[in-house]
Amino acid sequence: MSYPDIRPRRLRRTAAMRRLVEETQVSPAELVLPLFVKEGLSEPRPISSLPGVVQHSRESLRKAAHEAVRAGVGGLMLFGVPENANKDETGSCGLDPDGVLNVAIRDVVAEVGDSSVVMSDLCLDEFTSHGHCGVLSADGTVDNDATLDLYAKMGIAQAEAGAHVVGPSGMMDGQVGVIRRALDKAGYQDTAVLAYAVKYAGAFYGPFREAVESTLQGDRRTYQQSPGNLREALREVDLDVAEGADMVMVKPALPYLDVVAAVRERVDIPVAAYQVSGEYAMVEAAAANGWIDREGVLLETLTSIKRAGAQIILTYWATEAARLLRDRY
Repeated sequence: MSYPDIRPRRLRRTAAMRRLVEETQVSPAELVLPLFVKEGLSEPRPISSLPGVVQHSRESLRKAAHEAVRAGVGGLMLFGVPENANKDETGSCGLDPDGVLNVAIRDVVAEVGDSSVVMSDLCLDEFTSHGHCGVLSADGTVDNDATLDLYAKMGIAQAEAGAHVVGPSGMMDGQVGVIRRALDKAGYQDTAVLAYAVKYAGAFYGPFREAVESTLQGDRRTYQQSPGNLREALREVDLDVAEGADMVMVKPALPYLDVVAAVRERVDIPVAAYQVSGEYAMVEAAAANGWIDREGVLLETLTSIKRAGAQIILTYWATEAARLLRDRY
């Protein structure tokens, strides 16, 4: 046999061969679509820094949910955007059964039932006048334990509205355990908890803050994690699993693929990763300038997140990606 004796290119010769031996494939059922619903809208409102993403009205939210499910998307993560006049120091409209998020949960559950997994963001930042994820102490810092009491009530309100999964994202110490106990005591033992176990205080969230009309002053470094820390992230994961998390998540995704991989090695429950607004916006901006192949990069980023170990991926491309993947395979 002539040199070279070993020819790996044999397994790359045709598209069919490449598909046959591909080690990592993303399934539409593993994708979760984040959706924003804005109180008082009669039609969807574009988000300038997230091309193709909108603040939904109640009607357009139902349509988008139906469209995503029809495309094969596995889950929907809902975020509520109240009128500024309804925001207060404690984020009370987030607990109100008739508040924008709880109404949206009921709408989407009525639309899709159990054909998708309806998830809800469990945090106060969209609902507080100061934009932080919890209530503030007299010195202006977030009061961890006072916030936990509100998270417990918020979890019950979301479960009552019909959420299949609640996603505590505020990074308060003990949040998963408090919410789990509150749900169980209220009779919602079957409501799952997706813990934002690893959430970094990074620079990739800017477009999201436009999407939720954030009123944040300052930053969240006293409760979200430092981008340089991995061991701390694993400690957070251990704590959330011990407190009863059904799934854990890393956020953001692409800048922290090493963290996704480390968490996957650490736990035996499902691992999610959130491809956040800044990741999405960078690709869209580069594609709009003709610098990259948009669809190719879109799918490549999702594949990299899956390859790192996430079996659930939150992405604003979920519906489009589901269609592309369906056509590809």
